[in-house]
Amino acid sequence: MTNSELVSIIVPCYNEEKTIGLLLDAIRRQTYPLSQMEVILADGKSSDQTLARVAEFQQSGTGLDVIVIQNPRRIIPAGLNLAIQAAHGEYIVRLDAHSVPDENYVERCVANLKDGKGDNVGGLWLIQPGEPGWIAQSIALAAGHPLGVGDARYRYSNVPGEVDTVPFGSFHRDLFDRVGLFDETLAANEDYELNARIRAINGKIFFDPSIRTKYYSRPTLGALARQYWRYGYWKWRMLKRYPGTLRWRQALPPMLVLGTGLLLILSIWFTEAWVVLLTGIGLYLLLLIGASVSYARNYKDWRFLVGIPLSIATMHYSWGSGFLWSIIHSRG
Repeated sequence: MTNSELVSIIVPCYNEEKTIGLLLDAIRRQTYPLSQMEVILADGKSSDQTLARVAEFQQSGTGLDVIVIQNPRRIIPAGLNLAIQAAHGEYIVRLDAHSVPDENYVERCVANLKDGKGDNVGGLWLIQPGEPGWIAQSIALAAGHPLGVGDARYRYSNVPGEVDTVPFGSFHRDLFDRVGLFDETLAANEDYELNARIRAINGKIFFDPSIRTKYYSRPTLGALARQYWRYGYWKWRMLKRYPGTLRWRQALPPMLVLGTGLLLILSIWFTEAWVVLLTGIGLYLLLLIGASVSYARNYKDWRFLVGIPLSIATMHYSWGSGFLWSIIHSRG
């Protein structure tokens, strides 16, 4: 191999002491040669033991080049851009500090890029619980269910092909010369926005389910709510620039929040509105419970009939509320 085969793995991180070691170990086990990989961690001033864990790995003599740079703005797109600017590789592979890629992850990304399958190539998320317990397990299952994530194929599909977006992504370095770096005015949805620019120049986003990575979901409903509120909030900011990228799955949560709120208000004066509200909530709960039955049966844990509906409802209402608040806030 020559230096033109060098892969730069870029990772934004902040307070990831529980998972950063898992990620680095997974990169060390890649089938792609260690001598042709570098890891660039953009750290947002971690206050836990993240950097200590990284230092321990650096001192372990693995042969993997791990570079830590500072991300003073502490937002993901800024960290990604700093890492790209510090990278030396022909190929850029983005990973997350919550992820554990399969051993052939980098090799499969590079092979697809070489074959011209896409300008951005990514694969399948295998969602894992963020901690032990049935609620964390419920959240992980909900995060991979089509009812929770719509048609986001990278969460559940085994069919390769062209898609709107993929998690993380891998690129030829010169792609960023053509479309620009990640948008630092977006604290979330920066990957989807980049993919919109790629598609605008007739580029392709390619999903290959043989590219697989474990991803650790949020461990509690509170953490899940904050995550999805943030996703919804920044999705509206992105859609203002690219309204044509709106998908049906993204319109439903704000409509659910609006419909629930409107019926609650009307029910103060109109009994009919209260009946419609209760009927709607009942049907919604039945739908969520129905989507949970197979999991409860397969795992032999009927608590999932509560945990999965709670998780999906948290995702829907948090995303929709964040989206609507972003609309209001942007007009203020």
